Amino acid sequence: MRMRFRRKDIMKNKNVKNNMQFPKGKILVYTRKPVSGLYSSHLAYSVHMAYSSDGNTYKALNQNYGIVFASSTISQDNTINEKGLKNPYLFYTADGKFGIVAVRINADGSDDGESKGKVLLWLSDDLYYFKEIGLINLHVDAYANEIVCEYDYINKQYMLIWKDNDGRCFQNTMADITDLDSASDPKPGNMPAYETALNAPKGAVKGNVLEVDARFGDDLLIKWSPLVNTEIKVPDCIRAESKEQIDEVTATAVYNDGSAAVKQVIWDTESIDFSKAGIYEISGTVVQEVYPFPLAVGYADPNIIQWHGKYYFIATNDNTDDIGLYVRESDTIMGLFSDGYKEYVILDRNEEKGFVQTFWAPEFHVIGDELYILFAVGGKIWGPQSHVMKLKKNGSIIDPDSWEEPIRVMKMDGTYLTTEGITLDMTYFEAYDKAYLVWSYRKHIGTPRDTGSMLYIATTDKKEPWRLTSDPVLLSRPLYGWENNEHTINNEGPYPIVTEDKVYITYSGGVAGGYSYVLGLLTADKSADLLDPGSWVKSNAPVLSYYSIEGEYGPGHNTFFKDKYGNLMIAYHAQETTERSPRCTAIRRVHFDKYGIPRFDMSAERDLRHDLTCVKTRVEIAK
Repeated sequence: MRMRFRRKDIMKNKNVKNNMQFPKGKILVYTRKPVSGLYSSHLAYSVHMAYSSDGNTYKALNQNYGIVFASSTISQDNTINEKGLKNPYLFYTADGKFGIVAVRINADGSDDGESKGKVLLWLSDDLYYFKEIGLINLHVDAYANEIVCEYDYINKQYMLIWKDNDGRCFQNTMADITDLDSASDPKPGNMPAYETALNAPKGAVKGNVLEVDARFGDDLLIKWSPLVNTEIKVPDCIRAESKEQIDEVTATAVYNDGSAAVKQVIWDTESIDFSKAGIYEISGTVVQEVYPFPLAVGYADPNIIQWHGKYYFIATNDNTDDIGLYVRESDTIMGLFSDGYKEYVILDRNEEKGFVQTFWAPEFHVIGDELYILFAVGGKIWGPQSHVMKLKKNGSIIDPDSWEEPIRVMKMDGTYLTTEGITLDMTYFEAYDKAYLVWSYRKHIGTPRDTGSMLYIATTDKKEPWRLTSDPVLLSRPLYGWENNEHTINNEGPYPIVTEDKVYITYSGGVAGGYSYVLGLLTADKSADLLDPGSWVKSNAPVLSYYSIEGEYGPGHNTFFKDKYGNLMIAYHAQETTERSPRCTAIRRVHFDKYGIPRFDMSAERDLRHDLTCVKTRVEIAK
């Protein structure tokens, strides 16, 4: 049964475009039942979505992982109060866009004292990006348990109808739903029945169903699903004079969203007589580098760089209890992980210099034409701190004597980056000739006053990248359930992608050595003030999780590099089981979808379908 404020009623309003001639689909919102050890309440108590093109069969968006998470609050002692939500309701706003209301709860499912007499609101233009507006004040001293919201086009107001924990029903009205204190005083009401799905994804605690244009729904399903290769294109005819010219001809892999990627082709040219003019038909095999998982067992936070014609690999070495910086060198990427690889210690334990433990997250960075390693290390008393180490002029990466003494990172005034708390996972990038450092900072770890690890950004000088040239600015805290999951409150492991017009920063959240570790994403316009937190958009859901790639659990702490073909690659660590197991290196290609958004879940099978790899073309030999 539908409410009286149905979508077809909305469409009658003269201010809303009538597009009823198009087929319709339906979107279901829901939460999930927590599953111990597999899908915690921190994840389950979030907005999930599913789409149906026929009104019967619903396909989960985001692979049945949460899409919209309630933000935690910050207590007076700077600690995090973790939150979840229940009973989400999806509706159209007055301007035909989307809103979601839900009851905010604590992460364990209990009533949230901070939300008593209130419900939480998000707005979205496209159901891909969401803005948490805040708590709507219902002006009553009672906990909401269930909420329905619809816009009444006749009276030009929102109707909020809700039940409290005792089953009493109330209703409020609002002219402007973004004016959070503007709701009318509550009056007795009757909770209407609303449409939901008969069939829902596994574990769903169903909310309502909203009818949408099928074209919008189909596109939304693609946005929230892994992309797949659907077609391979090669030129119909190649004009060439030599085998080398043919070998340079590539294929275009097309994906189900319409985006594309260049692929190499191994052409069979045996049938061609290059001394005779003519037209020949040839076949070819489309190929790509495939990196099996795991590549390096016990190596976390992996980083790869190409330097002077060779590839180098460095990582946190769990096999040595994270002591020492170990480097591998090879002519190829796979050579870094093949049998017979050699490993060189370029910085070892040294109590006299204070390098004792937590040799964490080393990264190669070219800064001002010089090569550096940014990493964290601690002394006898546990407490990793960010350091910078420079390669001497004409030095060899694998030679420990070719590296200058590490320098601990300083603030503008020359004092250490912190004297209380820890700093780690420092990274570097440039945008419009400005240089930036981003790192993770945490205070009071292991105590009731633990702040959780937070991401900070500051500018630096290319000539002295160990010294800040601005005050540190807070970019992100672990406020979402996937960032503070299972008693671990982490924002760490930042790493940049700088494109022509955007700066993306991936980072990791959750349990660094657990199956539920994930990647988040921060996005800013390249031309924006990158020291202004308001310039950055934070993904409400992770962009890589243990739901993303089959057989890979806890994917996180990544870096990026280019392969020999210029493809942007992601290196990260994951583990092979949901149980505590070694962190292992993984590599795959980063794909940019039709909206220019980077995708990190492109498995080898989805990247290039095997049944499409055989191609044919004609070659014209002109003499």
